[in-house]
Amino acid sequence: MNERSAPRAVIVLLGTACAVIVLFGLREIASILGPFVLALVLVIAVAPVRRALARRGAATWLQVAAPFLIVVCVVIVMVTVLTLSVSTLAGILPKYGPQFKALFADAQQVAARFGFGAGQLDAAFRSFDPAQLIGVAQGLLAGLVGVLSGLFLIVVLLLSMCLDAPITARAFAAVRAGRPAMASALGSFAERTRRYLIVSTVFGLICSACDVVALYILGVPLPLLWGVLALITTYIPNIGFVLGLVPPSLLALLDGGVRQMLLVIVAYCAINVVFQGMLLPKFLGDAVGLSTTVTFLSLIVWTFVLGPLGALLAIPLSLLVRALLIDSDPKAAWVAALVSGGEEARPAARSSR
Repeated sequence: MNERSAPRAVIVLLGTACAVIVLFGLREIASILGPFVLALVLVIAVAPVRRALARRGAATWLQVAAPFLIVVCVVIVMVTVLTLSVSTLAGILPKYGPQFKALFADAQQVAARFGFGAGQLDAAFRSFDPAQLIGVAQGLLAGLVGVLSGLFLIVVLLLSMCLDAPITARAFAAVRAGRPAMASALGSFAERTRRYLIVSTVFGLICSACDVVALYILGVPLPLLWGVLALITTYIPNIGFVLGLVPPSLLALLDGGVRQMLLVIVAYCAINVVFQGMLLPKFLGDAVGLSTTVTFLSLIVWTFVLGPLGALLAIPLSLLVRALLIDSDPKAAWVAALVSGGEEARPAARSSR
């Protein structure tokens, strides 16, 4: 039987080709897949609320309504804050044209001391015309409109999943009886995702609150917007801190000069090192079950497939793929050890308890 099996290299190539085809197919339906996965992750996050109500004998409509309203309120608050802040940002960006020119003049003087030609700097200045700041503001508003247009689909999916949650729980129990490995893998996915969201949210709120206070003390405009941005980028692995730091530091440069920008960078780095560099890994532990390399690769892949929303959902999506393809197969324990950096998944053993 082994002699008739295809060579391992052929199997690897076919598997890689199938994976590429699937990823490009998912990319074509990103406008549907992204909101669906986001709604799924949000429903998983509030699932303990529904279970707690069910244990206390609450009515079915309350088991559906309470988790749904919690998620919708959180989404509405964040979208409202982003809407007000981004609209304000679009109004104040154009006024920084003179500051940009002054900074560029200073840069010309510094560059001249080191022997750089003025022609190259003039060309760079023309490419960074301050009038383009208006285009940046318009782009931000256009992106916000895109988020708002997808919000309706997310809310509808949330309502549908909350309505189906009691039925899904009973179906999951039936799956556990027939396919214990798959049921255990999916249960592990939900638990890991929930722990990841809870711990990341708690530390994200702490970090964003500290960022807002620091920006307010330093006099950087729109500290609330940058705090919300810092909270959102908490869920982006590896590069989230940098993405949350760049906009307020650049605005601080335009508003108060190099000194204020350096103070913002120092404040952000200090807050990030204390909370996300020292405390977060200790509390998060093995909740994710993905190595640093796999996490970074998942960020690249899912951003390519789903765009910015894929960066936010990179960890939950990778956990879902791990549950479906690796944790559900007891023979793939060695693959689980590779993707988790040493932790072996034993769903069958967990399900037998």
